[in-house]
Amino acid sequence: MKLPNVMRKLPGLLLGALLAVSAMTLVSEPVFADEAAPAATAAAPAAAPAAAPAPVPNKGDTTWMLVSTLLVILMTIPGLALFYGGLVRTKNMLSMLTQVFVIFCLIAILWVVYGYSMAFTEGGSLKSFIGGFDKLFLKGVTPEAVAETFTKGVYIPEMVFMVFQLTFAAITTALIVGGFAERIKFSALLVFSALWFTLSYLPMAHMVWYWGGPSAPDAPAGFLFAKGALDFAGGTVVHINAGIAALMGAIVIGKRVGYPKTAMPPHSLTMTMIGASLLWVGWFGFNAGSNLEATGIAVLAMVNTVVATAAAALAWMFVEWMVKGKPSLLGATSGAVAGLVAVTPAAGLSGPMGAIVLGAVAGVGCLWGVTGLKKAFGYDDSLDVFGVHGIGGIIGAIGTGIVVSPALGGVGVPDYVMGKQVISQLWGVGTVVVLSGVVSFVLFKLIDMVMGLRVPEEAEREGLDIAEHGEKAYNL
Repeated sequence: MKLPNVMRKLPGLLLGALLAVSAMTLVSEPVFADEAAPAATAAAPAAAPAAAPAPVPNKGDTTWMLVSTLLVILMTIPGLALFYGGLVRTKNMLSMLTQVFVIFCLIAILWVVYGYSMAFTEGGSLKSFIGGFDKLFLKGVTPEAVAETFTKGVYIPEMVFMVFQLTFAAITTALIVGGFAERIKFSALLVFSALWFTLSYLPMAHMVWYWGGPSAPDAPAGFLFAKGALDFAGGTVVHINAGIAALMGAIVIGKRVGYPKTAMPPHSLTMTMIGASLLWVGWFGFNAGSNLEATGIAVLAMVNTVVATAAAALAWMFVEWMVKGKPSLLGATSGAVAGLVAVTPAAGLSGPMGAIVLGAVAGVGCLWGVTGLKKAFGYDDSLDVFGVHGIGGIIGAIGTGIVVSPALGGVGVPDYVMGKQVISQLWGVGTVVVLSGVVSFVLFKLIDMVMGLRVPEEAEREGLDIAEHGEKAYNL
């Protein structure tokens, strides 16, 4: 019986396949290392070094920064809006809410267009004072981009750092409106806000907070950072900056119709208390979030934000009680904000006892600022922005140089000497007072010449709710 042709050829096919497989194996992987050809080994190219792994953001730190960003937004809308809104008269409540809300929106857009780039890039010939345009329109700030924290090798997404800083810029600009509440034109306010943000806030943020990071400590840094000025969360950048601008606005625009002879009490201290409480809660993101990491220093900043605020509220209330005979809710809430302002630059640097002292001093100092100082000079800072944020910011900025001392429970800084550090703090205070004062005064004067700053007297008497916005906060 004859086998089919395929069957007769099968042994030969199998043998050929086996030989082919054996040859491939011998060529690609010698069975014994000493059987490999020396010449072939010598001719083999050197293996390329492995690429360094891309930095991976810490998920816990990233989560904390997302939460902190939301808390700072809460500070502004609705916190600051309600705090300020309750302090004005009924006919101006809606205008105050509108001003704070719209300024937040305006600065948010400007920040992503050019603000972030000018604050947090190296810049050119003026790199000590202002950044550059490398990240205009958030160029390169992608979901994959990372930013180093204060710890070498620890990263968070650059985008979360960017939006966290956006909220700081927005609330700083919104703070200013309290200084000239109830009398400024809405259109003029928006123009001023955009220009002041560009010419005062961005340079201060760059000078105080820009540096190369822990992996590049010798890289160019902002002017005040290089001077050693400490500002953990914005005493100079935010509070003194806004306080001086508010004072300039109050002086240039002038007093409200009827001030100080006509009584102008807050229309709703209930709203003010709600707003102050939201500010306090949101301030935990403001201060503890400025650590950029969910570590023990963030916890320290949170503790200090509690105790300094409580001490300031009590100090203001008790002094007012002794002077006027009764403790007031307005005094307690104003004192709380003063404590929040003062502890901001020291939040992650002071020990809790130092924060308590700093808060108590700020409570008494700011009470003097909104009474004695204001009366002596006669300016109409409607909602006491300078008296609380300006004076409180100065106390906090200078006091940070003291309470950071390890001998007083602070965390310390390299080569710390109290006198030297206080001088560095004075550099920060002096710089922001001059920059914000000059920029604000010139801008207010120019805007007044071009388009006018103040609403007509009839509109002021009617109230800005109707005159500027055509609606009212309350339809009762």
